[in-house]
Amino acid sequence: MNLEFSGQTCYLRALTVEDAAEMVQLLLRNRAYWSIYEPRHQDSYFTISVQREKIRESIYQAGENREYSFGIFEHDTHKMIGHISLYSIKRMPFLSALIGYSVDERHIGKGIASEAVKVLLDFGFKRLGLHRIEAYVSPENHGSVRVLEKAGLVREGLLKQFLYINGRWVDHYYYAALEDDF
Repeated sequence: MNLEFSGQTCYLRALTVEDAAEMVQLLLRNRAYWSIYEPRHQDSYFTISVQREKIRESIYQAGENREYSFGIFEHDTHKMIGHISLYSIKRMPFLSALIGYSVDERHIGKGIASEAVKVLLDFGFKRLGLHRIEAYVSPENHGSVRVLEKAGLVREGLLKQFLYINGRWVDHYYYAALEDDF
């Protein structure tokens, strides 16, 4: 299975262990920005060895059809400007998965995240045969709410005190897309 998909503003490519150093640079550049809506990581998370191991695990999970992790790359420079995953893949009777993504702060507001989500939805529905793809997002994360809605996901509810982030329990909206809608 070829795991590279192209959009107009970016392309997604399955991560390889050779991407670990570039992933660390992306994570370090966005450490403060991404920690607003995501749990904080220990310093060891921002090392090549840990990222290499995480990528190895994602490659194994892809082989087991449980998770697919991609870098989001600029067409012109081929630089990694984000990452996106389809994870927690469940087979029958669910045929569902979760989607998660982060885009470099320097590239927000350009439609890249929305396009990457649409490309991954297409992969999930058409290539993996999923019925439902879900996402969680903090109500305070207005940019990510717009990304999901622009990509065609629909808000289905609110999960009260869902994730522990930066010392407090944070509510999250629950979004989903169905294969029939795509």
